[in-house]
Amino acid sequence: METPWSAFKRATYLVHRWMGIAACLLMAAWFVSGMVMLFVGYPKLTPWERLAHLPALEADRVRVPVADALARVGATASATEIFLTSVAGRPVYRVRDGAGRLYAVDAANGQPLPRAGPAAAEAAARAWAGPSGAGARYVDTVAEDRWTHSGALDPHRPLLRVQLDDDARTLLYVSSATGEVVMDAPLAQRAWNYVGAWLHWLYFLRDRPVDPGWSWIVIVLSAAGTVVAVTGTLAGVWRWRFRGRYKSGSRSPYRDFYPRWHHLTGLAFAAITCTWIFSGLMSMNPLGIFAAQERRPDVVSYRGGVPGALRPALQPAEALRALQSASFAPRELAWRVLDGQPYLLAHDGADRTRLVLDGAAGDGAAREGAAGNGAAGNAATEDGATGNGAAGNGAGLGHAQPRILKQWPETVLRATAARLVAAPLADMRLLDHYDDYYYGRAPEAMNGGLERRLPVWRLKYADAADTWVYLDPRTGDMALGVDRAQRRGRWLFNFLHSWDLPAMLRDEGWRVAVLIFLSAGGLALSLTGVVIGVARLRRKLGRRSSPPGRARPPMPAAPRRKT
Repeated sequence: METPWSAFKRATYLVHRWMGIAACLLMAAWFVSGMVMLFVGYPKLTPWERLAHLPALEADRVRVPVADALARVGATASATEIFLTSVAGRPVYRVRDGAGRLYAVDAANGQPLPRAGPAAAEAAARAWAGPSGAGARYVDTVAEDRWTHSGALDPHRPLLRVQLDDDARTLLYVSSATGEVVMDAPLAQRAWNYVGAWLHWLYFLRDRPVDPGWSWIVIVLSAAGTVVAVTGTLAGVWRWRFRGRYKSGSRSPYRDFYPRWHHLTGLAFAAITCTWIFSGLMSMNPLGIFAAQERRPDVVSYRGGVPGALRPALQPAEALRALQSASFAPRELAWRVLDGQPYLLAHDGADRTRLVLDGAAGDGAAREGAAGNGAAGNAATEDGATGNGAAGNGAGLGHAQPRILKQWPETVLRATAARLVAAPLADMRLLDHYDDYYYGRAPEAMNGGLERRLPVWRLKYADAADTWVYLDPRTGDMALGVDRAQRRGRWLFNFLHSWDLPAMLRDEGWRVAVLIFLSAGGLALSLTGVVIGVARLRRKLGRRSSPPGRARPPMPAAPRRKT
């Protein structure tokens, strides 16, 4: 009579044998594509790349007040996002209303821009190409294709595709709502992605930004791969002779090349194979196990208002002159609110930032910064940026000169932090280095487009979910918010899948070399499994196709083990 342990071992062998036939092929594709993704990422337009392609904003070309631009699109009080940027080389207000719709208004004449068509898309592409003078050819308009699954592109759809005649054969995607370039994809990146991220994430099975069907396919396949890896590890350990040897003199029972090396590579790379497949499953957040346990940090209360309702009294042209007099060349202005105080956030071509406040508000913030302790207080005010020089042209507007700050002082952020989470603030400290949750990645990585500036304020709250928040003093933004469940997900996915601890990322060459070695081992394990699986299927199908009545050759007896 078969014992429960014998039944369990037999079931383990059978599950690994038959599930592994299909799973090994999928796992081989995952290992190959994972190695490619170490060097070539899924197409994305990072903030610093986008800003580098924009021209510097010129005060003399911005003739329309922001209030007039908002009135033209009916978003005077409802605008949740206001930017002064450039579209096809000309200054344009980009406005997002409460419903998430995007509008563009010419900052020179106040006319709302129509939805972009082929001619506007080609003009935007030529401006993007800049001094190179590369030609631009409209290709077509798509709602979504294999490179544009990101939900961040939804307000811009449909997207106009434009082919640049540059050395990289870059394909640009232009927003139909605003006429901006929202993504670039060079030919080499697109080609490598067919065996990289597109293959790794099974994007050929996905047809829209939010696709529950695709999500469940990936979850089920990842779970099946995890089962195959775990059962294979158990089977490999059970078959290995830790004491004594088989008749062949080996500790492995297999004599043929592929079964033997499948067994050996399986034992050598079992741990990394199991953790990689399992962490890939965790990346899909199955059943929402890593979702925030309580309410997310309340950014609306933290801000204390929306840009459409609260705006600085100073005009964009005045702010641009003040920034230029402070030797800062802005390429984009954003209207922001912090604790009910409106301000402008300026970005230059390298994604560096400055804060622009009304003179009276700026003086108050500067005094608070001077009184505050630590680096935030000492670096709060831009040296020499007192509103003199070119900015003096705005003196007749009835308010004090603009104040330029490098970052918000500690006292301001500490006061506003109480609005983020309805719980006491247990700890607040300034980090001048990355920690295990707040860290930067290379642009090729999945999160490589996130801005992760230093220094950053780390806040810990005494709430039930043990929430941590990271505030960027250079922008006033919440750069990251994670609770206990989300930090657990960081270890079960990001760390196990990418080995992305800050210490590991600092030595990128060794990290990549080790990951390639381990991936090659996993690939060898998977490919030998594919060969074994195909051979087994052929034998199985051959037996079924044998004519009835024909005697089958006897199977050779299993070799006896040495005792």
